[in-house]
Amino acid sequence: MNDNEQYVADSITTWVSSGFYTRDDIEDMIEDIIEDDCDVEMLQSLVGPALRSKLKAERSWPEVTDCDRLDTVFAALENAGICALSNAGYTMSDGESDVAEAVADAGEGRYTGYCFYHGQDVERAVNGDGVMIAFGALTDDRHRQIQVGQSVADALRGAGFTVDWDGSIDVRIHVPVFDWKRRAVKD
Repeated sequence: MNDNEQYVADSITTWVSSGFYTRDDIEDMIEDIIEDDCDVEMLQSLVGPALRSKLKAERSWPEVTDCDRLDTVFAALENAGICALSNAGYTMSDGESDVAEAVADAGEGRYTGYCFYHGQDVERAVNGDGVMIAFGALTDDRHRQIQVGQSVADALRGAGFTVDWDGSIDVRIHVPVFDWKRRAVKD
């Protein structure tokens, strides 16, 4: 396997582990990053076994995983008027765009703030580096932005997560201990 093929193979492993993507999604994503010197058929043949292996591993997982608890936190934040998005794009700017779209779709007054983690955060979490969560208010009011961050941090702590955050708007909230186990989406 050449370096480009290894990169795609590693990406497949991460995408499968993330739990966010179907087989079709992963095959489409392979097409997006494939290089001319890659054996596409060989790489696509890795997807099925990786998904089957993950489904087998899921049988031994606890009934409620850290990902389930994070989803519950995000649902509670949504109910409290904070737009909470999982796997929002791939970068910070993608996540901010996804938030802007979700806020616009929800209509005026539905949300006062937001939080999200993006695809690079998922990759780090899958690799055992915890989860980073961005946050902010829908106004430029620094006090309100800190309040949103505090609400997110408090909700995470309330769900039993350790939170590493200095209380400022300049630093994202970090959940340093996080066992990434998100069940696979069904095709």
